[in-house]
Amino acid sequence: MRDLLLLSTSTVHGSRFLEYAETDIRTFFSECATVLFVPFARPGGVTHDGYTELVRTRFRKMGLDLVGLHEYADSVAAVNDAEGVFVGGGNTFVLLRALHEAELLEPLRARALAGMPYMGSSAGSNLAGLTIGTTNDMPIVEPASFRALELVPFNINPHYLDPDPGSTHMGETRETRIGEFHHFNSQAVLGLREGAMLRAEGNAARVMGSGGGRLFACQSDPVEIEPDSDVSFLFEADLQPGR
Repeated sequence: MRDLLLLSTSTVHGSRFLEYAETDIRTFFSECATVLFVPFARPGGVTHDGYTELVRTRFRKMGLDLVGLHEYADSVAAVNDAEGVFVGGGNTFVLLRALHEAELLEPLRARALAGMPYMGSSAGSNLAGLTIGTTNDMPIVEPASFRALELVPFNINPHYLDPDPGSTHMGETRETRIGEFHHFNSQAVLGLREGAMLRAEGNAARVMGSGGGRLFACQSDPVEIEPDSDVSFLFEADLQPGR
């Protein structure tokens, strides 16, 4: 019963915050009177209030109402009562630790798997996978576990960057890093380029937007995923790793 909209990023070059996905966001939350926003991924100088107000202002311009999870005295009850949730981007380790500490991971998983609309961007999209092991973020804090929401039976790599043959950078490419991940982990990894998003309804899924992505399966060559590709096969049992 999953109902997911997972964005690679909140902003693409040359556009406003969430502008590239505006039509999809409006449609996705069209049945929600209020969207619950999870602002926990932004460390440093950005407060939960400031982050929430940024998103609330943008949502209002899309005709949607939004409230911050941190504004509730009982955050578990807020998740259990939510009509739809948006988990914003930032640092995935910070986000996951905050959810563990607030004992929100299981309630959020249960509601999303029961069909509550779940939208993620960047870190919020990482969180929808089996683990956060393919995030691009620095581990500036240590969560209790890398296990994530498991809303999809694979991992996600937002902001996926293709190898640049003209680059003078001698460090590892994103493809190399994902290959290293597969030395120790069996689940598939869906890399979403900027401007791409994954839409999943039940076991039906499609990569939408621009940019497309690449699919990395353990012990297999990467596969190009064109924009508007049906990727429902990612939910087949033989692609799911053993627990």
